[in-house]
Amino acid sequence: MAIYYQQENRVFSLHTEHTTYQMKIDDFGFLLHLYYGGKISGSMDYLLTYYDRGFSGNPSDAGDDRTYSMDVLPQEYPGMGTGDYRGSALVIHNADESDCCDLRYVSHNIRKGKYALEGLPAVYANQEEAQTLEILLEDAVSRVQVQLLYGVLEQEDIITRSVKIRNCGTGSVTVEKAASACLDFVTGDYDLISFWGRHMMERNPQRREAGYGSHVFGSRRGTSSHQHNPAVILAEKDTTEEHGNCYGMVFVYSGNFMCETEKDQFGQTRVLMGLQSDCFHYPLEPEETLVVPETILSFSGEGLGELSNRFHRCIREHICRGRYRNRLRPVLLNSWEAAYFDFNGETIYKLAEEAAELGIDMVVMDDGWFGKRDDDNSGLGDWQVNEQKLGCTLGSLVERINSLGVKFGIWIEPEMVSEDSNLYREHPDWALRIPGRKPVRGRNQLVLDFARKEVREYIFDAICKVLDQGNIEYVKWDMNRSISDFYSIENGQGRAAYDYMLGVYDFLEKLTNRYPDLLLEGCSGGGGRFDAGMMYYTSQIWCSDNTDAVDRTRIQYGTSFLYPVSVVGSHVSAVPNHQTGRSVSLNTRGVVAMAGTFGYELSPEKLSKEEREEVKEQVRQYKRYAELIQSGTYYRLSNPMEDAYAAWLFVSEGRERALFNVVMLENHGNMAVSYVKLRGLKKDTVYEDAATGKCYYGCALMEAGIPIPVRQEEYPAYQMELTEKRERI
Repeated sequence: MAIYYQQENRVFSLHTEHTTYQMKIDDFGFLLHLYYGGKISGSMDYLLTYYDRGFSGNPSDAGDDRTYSMDVLPQEYPGMGTGDYRGSALVIHNADESDCCDLRYVSHNIRKGKYALEGLPAVYANQEEAQTLEILLEDAVSRVQVQLLYGVLEQEDIITRSVKIRNCGTGSVTVEKAASACLDFVTGDYDLISFWGRHMMERNPQRREAGYGSHVFGSRRGTSSHQHNPAVILAEKDTTEEHGNCYGMVFVYSGNFMCETEKDQFGQTRVLMGLQSDCFHYPLEPEETLVVPETILSFSGEGLGELSNRFHRCIREHICRGRYRNRLRPVLLNSWEAAYFDFNGETIYKLAEEAAELGIDMVVMDDGWFGKRDDDNSGLGDWQVNEQKLGCTLGSLVERINSLGVKFGIWIEPEMVSEDSNLYREHPDWALRIPGRKPVRGRNQLVLDFARKEVREYIFDAICKVLDQGNIEYVKWDMNRSISDFYSIENGQGRAAYDYMLGVYDFLEKLTNRYPDLLLEGCSGGGGRFDAGMMYYTSQIWCSDNTDAVDRTRIQYGTSFLYPVSVVGSHVSAVPNHQTGRSVSLNTRGVVAMAGTFGYELSPEKLSKEEREEVKEQVRQYKRYAELIQSGTYYRLSNPMEDAYAAWLFVSEGRERALFNVVMLENHGNMAVSYVKLRGLKKDTVYEDAATGKCYYGCALMEAGIPIPVRQEEYPAYQMELTEKRERI
């Protein structure tokens, strides 16, 4: 059993292999948070303290007791209007125009298995892997009921939280703010680690003190965004990769979100993760329910590295689904940087011929194959194959490519519409637009109202007619603008952002059910929707539109704190790089791209004979390493934001094999030698370098490190495959 309820003191304890989460129903029916951290025994209610706090209000239940205040007590799900002046997890606008929700305990239920969320992505597990705790709270006046959901994956050290808000009253209410998780800490000085970015430079780690006052970040863009990732880490001040206490929160959602951290007047810290309150006013009529997307929680007492590995395992095994969840991915060649819009069927076929010769498994036909689409100003929404441009049918092209032993994939952008398209001319009302106002364009395109079923069904049928024309084994799903016109003809403004995402998820669920063997890769201008919500449907996501190897070391470093390598789309591209103009060796580009789902974004015919041979060897190497890269334990060995090198390591589950990778980011005259310490190896085991035959003890590699050769060239990269050697040296 992972979940226990002690009736005598009304304490809930949620235990995983290494952690405990504890809360208590107090004498007034409030649900108070007691503890989250390393595994403990007994009740932690002794941590609660009661003093007269002056201007902190007291609920009427407490009578003359001025020492009892919700403004100070740690809570599981704080609502506005109870005398707690800190940030609220829930704000309800009631039928009487008041903003108040005083939630008290009603009942609870403990059951085997993990709860699911209808219409939303969530962690999944079988009956033996997880338990669920449901706690029902209610506001006695408005009759708003809140069901708190806790999922406990004991062996994974994972706890999930979600919330269902139901209007059981007789009048309409409006949800103005809703989080799925709140963590209240009565002690501790913490650092807040969040991940900011921009298009082509996503998920840069930012570590700052969680000082007095509030720090809020999130997205109002209709997607989880390039600018802020829906995840956060709270770490004690001295926490490093290998030591210290830290907490992670990952929001399983792909739309507008908000994370709020607040240190109060008494040094207590509260972290909230949930839906963005801006552009959100969700009406609930009697008997209607709003489901708040899930937050995944984990705690590590062994530093940031172990916290990362717990999230990696959870996302790989309990978020990602489908045929490719644990299967090795094909090495692919994408046509975008090879041809952009300037191609026909023969262009794609020649790419496939080149791919076959180089040992590449798949060719992908990117944007430009449909409707009137020779640039990015027209054609979106017209999902019919432009056979005149291709010079053949799609089916015949796929058949010819398959005859080479090469798989075929295709690019789509279903959520978008161009004003210069047949679809828009026929259905201009299908685009999101605020009535009476001219639309805001992004990349000269508009967003379809996926909250409307008829819109989704039309696009779904059109896409399926394309996919049914041949043996299409991969789809890249793109989304190339932020949403600003939050208004749906179907549901107005306050529901538009949330209902839009439900519509996208509905479409993705139908698509993956119809094509269960399809490899679906997510994309939103690269990493603009790189989140656990999309990973539930797309087992890999294009990490960034920036394919520059040096920038990618930093982008992939930040990504690795919470997301596994198996979901990271990463390719070798041409030089000078199309985004930065930087030229980096083919070897360095290959080493960096192997920290993800490997592929190429270039024209092979432009490669020299020597480069072609090098690509062949890269593909062979990647296929030799692929299982280790995809499922091995990942270690960050440097901080490329600060260090002179980027270094990372993959170690197999049995620790008998490892792949060490390093890229030098600086080069100076008379350069000092860098020594990189490895991690995760067996101390008393001898490891052999596959390339040189040289042997090292695991303890030596971890305690003293290994010197990185100094070369007079820009950004050299090295890989070392280490395998366990039975005899000692």
